[in-house]
Amino acid sequence: MLKSVFFSLTCILVSATYVSAQKFGFIDSNFILQQMESYKKAKAEIDKAATNWQQQVEAKLKAVERMRAKYIQEEILLTAEMKDERQKEIAKKEQEAREYQKKVFGYEGLLFQRRQELIKPAQEELQKAVKRVARRYKIQVVFDKSSDLIMIYASPTHDYTERVLVQLGLAEED
Repeated sequence: MLKSVFFSLTCILVSATYVSAQKFGFIDSNFILQQMESYKKAKAEIDKAATNWQQQVEAKLKAVERMRAKYIQEEILLTAEMKDERQKEIAKKEQEAREYQKKVFGYEGLLFQRRQELIKPAQEELQKAVKRVARRYKIQVVFDKSSDLIMIYASPTHDYTERVLVQLGLAEED
């Protein structure tokens, strides 16, 4: 019995030593990405594409509104059959515009895919730099303070953002 208690205490002490020996740090990936030229170019291209797609969606919706306004003006002169036909045509055009909007801006739509395609290289470059910094400074865990992780307090001594910027060649080493 005494041996098992002694063994358990030894295991607890040894595991506590390993836990306390782990080193951690954090970075601000948004700040780093904002400094990267490849990210800036990708973001500008994404913004341009989004603006273009938004204009296309608005043009389609305005065309539907023009059709609806014209229908309202001519409604008195139309037969029941013609009214029904026009209403179906307006509904069809509106549905097409909404589907296009969803195709572009919806979940995993064209904008999402374009963003993934253009920003992924910058994110991979950042990831590699973080990995190199973590290995160099023997950090086991690196948090990103710009993500959903909520940090109530973080000592600046554990902030490795500048070191990652140096690794990427975006800042000079102090």
